[in-house]
Amino acid sequence: MRGVLLDLDGVLYVGDEPVPGSAGVVDWLSRERVPFRYLTNTTSRPRQAIVDKLTGMGIPATTDQVLTPAVAAVAWLRHHGIERPALFVPDATAAEFAGLDPVPADADDGAGAVVVGDLGDGWDFATLNRAFGLLMSDAGPPLIALGLTRYWRAGDGLRLDAGPFVRALEYAAGRTAVVLGKPDPAFYGTAVESLDLAPDEVVMVGDDVRTDVEGAQRAGLTGVLVRTGKFSPSDLAGDVLPDVVIDSIADLPRWWAEA
Repeated sequence: MRGVLLDLDGVLYVGDEPVPGSAGVVDWLSRERVPFRYLTNTTSRPRQAIVDKLTGMGIPATTDQVLTPAVAAVAWLRHHGIERPALFVPDATAAEFAGLDPVPADADDGAGAVVVGDLGDGWDFATLNRAFGLLMSDAGPPLIALGLTRYWRAGDGLRLDAGPFVRALEYAAGRTAVVLGKPDPAFYGTAVESLDLAPDEVVMVGDDVRTDVEGAQRAGLTGVLVRTGKFSPSDLAGDVLPDVVIDSIADLPRWWAEA
């Protein structure tokens, strides 16, 4: 093991509260010269806002260390020469796509792609139906999913993430989304490449047994599950077997030394 990928919400912090010991673990990674990246499916804020949140909790971070689905999606769209995306993401995240000249927020046609992220309370029938209508247009734009996370833990409990809305659009439109976030192997591959390591040299630490652990394992990484965030004891009784289970991120250095 030579490198580490760290999920954010549920691992380093829960809501607006840091997990005890998380800042110390990141300091330990830096002292031991273990290359790492922050890997998140968060689509409710841009990278700089994520960096500001981490540093505000005493966790050092730079934008280059943060890999988000929005960053991957912009790169994918540019690679395929696609502009004018229709964005179903929060305004702060939409700023990441500014260089692609997105269609207006109320547009019913003319989209080069339909990009779906965690719109949160912005979802209603009219909004979901507009995304469906764009997909069914004669142009047949691709459906871009900024991750397939099912839910996350907020301060007031569990909340739906982007995954359920992506699946609804896939079912209604008879399409398969291009997934540019966890658990897609290509997303993990991009993160591993940024560390200049091989997949079997990298550990993914997350609180979601499906998106973080199973997704990482399918990409050839070691999947470490923490008992914080959205973790539930039932996660250990399913068909996904984490390579390692630790109580929290604070236990990573001890496990690393023992392993």
